[in-house]
Amino acid sequence: MRFTKAILAAAVLLPVAAFAQKAEDLTFTVVKENPITSIKNQNRSGTCWCFSALSFLESEAIRINNLKEADYPDFSEMFVVSHSYVDRADKYIRVDGRMGFSAGSWSEDAINHVMKVYGLVPQSAMPGTNYGTDLPVHAEVDAVAKAYVDAIVKNPNGTLSTAWKKGFQGIMDAYFGAYPEEFTVNGKKYTPISYRDSFKLDADNYVSLTSFTHHPFYEPFAVEVTDNWRADQAYNVPIDELMEAIYYALENGYTTTWGGDVSETGFTRTGTALLLDPKASTSGSDMERWVGKAEDKPAETAPKEIVPDQAFRQKGFDEKTTTDDHGMHAFGIAKDQFGNKYLMIKNSWGESGKYKGIWYMSDAFCRGKVLDITLHKDALPKELRKKLGI
Repeated sequence: MRFTKAILAAAVLLPVAAFAQKAEDLTFTVVKENPITSIKNQNRSGTCWCFSALSFLESEAIRINNLKEADYPDFSEMFVVSHSYVDRADKYIRVDGRMGFSAGSWSEDAINHVMKVYGLVPQSAMPGTNYGTDLPVHAEVDAVAKAYVDAIVKNPNGTLSTAWKKGFQGIMDAYFGAYPEEFTVNGKKYTPISYRDSFKLDADNYVSLTSFTHHPFYEPFAVEVTDNWRADQAYNVPIDELMEAIYYALENGYTTTWGGDVSETGFTRTGTALLLDPKASTSGSDMERWVGKAEDKPAETAPKEIVPDQAFRQKGFDEKTTTDDHGMHAFGIAKDQFGNKYLMIKNSWGESGKYKGIWYMSDAFCRGKVLDITLHKDALPKELRKKLGI
């Protein structure tokens, strides 16, 4: 999950009732659908960035290795989350606490750093819930981790000890489990590195795209959001070319991560995302922080949406009405009964909503509210690859 406390506080205060007036009953026809693994549930944790990135990598493993469904991987999210937390703690101490420290992060964190440096493990080798629940419940570990690093930042001894890193790792191990050094899958032994390599996953093959005008187009920059704490860079391209890249990838058998703003009236709990007037959000579980509880009304005409352009995107980012809320996984294309184009999005809120964990995101919503995507460099249109020098 990618949100700040201030945004969450604002979301809690906004009315739920607005959804009763905005939600639409749409029907969809699949145009192109690429393989995905089963729907997961991040539950009460701020880890959508990891769930979305690993879902993407699972689809990449399927694509690269032409896997049958019986052989689909299920990568451990908490292996990634634990490593990310440890790396973040180290940086937090080095900069004397002058950065964000929370469970939220960026999908590139999982791909460019944790997978690249530490590898991957199956869910069975590290379920990551050593605290008595079947699904993630992270309020306690998040609070403990933050309190610990804040105590270390104060440096009460006047010099840092050699024990604080072991202490923080101990917290991670207690909640998520120790990192498995070796494990067996289908009768074969692996390490986290060899397991990653068995799927031919190479972090250097992936690139990220974004689209804003406060940096030059066709050059990379680190999108200025708190959760991008590693300052991962994305290539800046016009929104039309970013959308073209998404559709080109999906049409050619690839998928992409999707990171952006879902705190919008048109992002419903039933599984649709439309770019309507942003007048409502809610509180509660991770899903309920962003979507309402009202029932849909049947749609007799095509939903009327905002038509976003580059200026709309920039205004939203500058004014912080387009925020770094959530990460998901785009895997297909569909059309509604009115002929409008949608992205098929795999969410990490369990089998919720009308489509059992799948959201249908309108072209307008994506154009207006996406912050960044990550995809295989071979999934880029040739002309865009040439412009970016990839």
